[in-house]
Amino acid sequence: MTRRLLLSYLTLAALVLLCLEIPLGFVYSRGERERVINAATDEAESVSAFASLSISAGRAAQDLPERAAHCAERIGGKVLIVDGSGTLLASSHPLTEREEGDLPSWPGIAAALRGTATADVRTSTIGGVQYLAVATPVRHGVEEQGAVRITVPTRMVSERVHHVWLLLALGGLAALTAVAALGFVIARWTGRPIRELEHATHELAMGGTAVPVAITNGPPEVRSLAATFNRTAARLEHLLASQRAFAGEASHQLKTPLAALRLRLENLENDIALNARGSLTAALTETDRLARMVEGLLAMARLDESAVEREPVDLGRVCAERHRAWKPLFEQHGVWLALAGDYAGEVLALPGAVEQILDNLLSNALRVAPPGSTVSVDPRHHTPHERRFPHRHPHRHPHRPAGPGRVELHVMDEGPGMTEEQRRRAFDRFWRAPDAPKGGTGLGLALVQRLAHASGGEVVLRPAPRGGLDAVVRLPAVPARPGGTGSTGGSGGSGSAGGAASTGIPAPRPARRLQSTTPGRR
Repeated sequence: MTRRLLLSYLTLAALVLLCLEIPLGFVYSRGERERVINAATDEAESVSAFASLSISAGRAAQDLPERAAHCAERIGGKVLIVDGSGTLLASSHPLTEREEGDLPSWPGIAAALRGTATADVRTSTIGGVQYLAVATPVRHGVEEQGAVRITVPTRMVSERVHHVWLLLALGGLAALTAVAALGFVIARWTGRPIRELEHATHELAMGGTAVPVAITNGPPEVRSLAATFNRTAARLEHLLASQRAFAGEASHQLKTPLAALRLRLENLENDIALNARGSLTAALTETDRLARMVEGLLAMARLDESAVEREPVDLGRVCAERHRAWKPLFEQHGVWLALAGDYAGEVLALPGAVEQILDNLLSNALRVAPPGSTVSVDPRHHTPHERRFPHRHPHRHPHRPAGPGRVELHVMDEGPGMTEEQRRRAFDRFWRAPDAPKGGTGLGLALVQRLAHASGGEVVLRPAPRGGLDAVVRLPAVPARPGGTGSTGGSGGSGSAGGAASTGIPAPRPARRLQSTTPGRR
């Protein structure tokens, strides 16, 4: 903003200076030119009057040479006096015979002999005068007695005009410099409230505390904007705090009644008739589903309250670890869990986030995968080589790549998949597809998305190459350090301890994580 204000000030000042200095320069040049012409014309008329008296008195040969020499010395030019036939009477400088013979044909002298005064002026490119020649007739009454021609050197006039133009240019530069200095101070003063608003907005967008912006400085419009921002930030912070408090407190308060309700239902199993046990089983199932939903809400509330810094996570090791943990459960359901990909390195993520993301995505995939199908976990590092030769990777989806410095983690199943509309709504809290298997809560993918965004990445859903769904999680990669791929001290699982994944399918050997996971995308 400061640069734009300063540029506008300088542009306006330059336009004003140009509108003032250019006309001033041309006016001065024209004035100097007219002054020189008038002075030369006055001098020629003075010499013409003296020549007329001398010729009438018969003293032209004695008086005119001295007068011509004196006038030429005074003006620093040349003076020629001829009689009515064009014969030279007096000259301030010597002439050749040929020049004397050509005097009657010179334009200025010929016109003066006919009784017409002339002034021959040539101008330079900036209004100065290259040379000036003035011719005036010599009269005595109505009798034409001769002519006077004066040539004035104008080099000094041209230099003076150029000097004035130079002074005007230097004055304009000095004025622009002063305007720039003063404009910079004004622009900084004007833009200070805007910079404070920008800083406060950036802090608020990054999840920091909304710090009120001072509203006592700057123009009225900026002060009004600052006051509106303060009210908006305070209201937003209040709403977010209320939402987090409600979700966390409600989750904590509901856990104990739900546990007691399940215990009472289980105690009733031996005291009810056989034909009513189906209803009891359904009630227990719904109680478990409600408990998982409460766990998911609690996990999201903890994620909102956390301010954990991202750290390097060994993605390959985490994928291998979760593959070993989930593989037996997949085999029990007749589904093959494959670990593919050639990526070996680290990504930046919240502690425990990658494990939770994988647990939720694998739980969702197992819920919808038909027996005999395959669920694959495929971490990839996007490279320009893949973009140039896509035919060498036919299993790669042709959508937008992760981009330089980012890693894609794919979890692909061969289930029924989702329509485009369902994929757009899949990340909404509590939303489940109409044909989704029973037991989900609709919070799993919402939590995956929150964890990916908090880790500086994103998650998208695509159709898988073999049918089903391809869940793609993009995370920022840690640049490889010389001599290795980076330290493993920041690998996944270094976060705070948390509960097991709250899935409809028990989470096998859950890793340490920041929050408990909640699957169920459908």
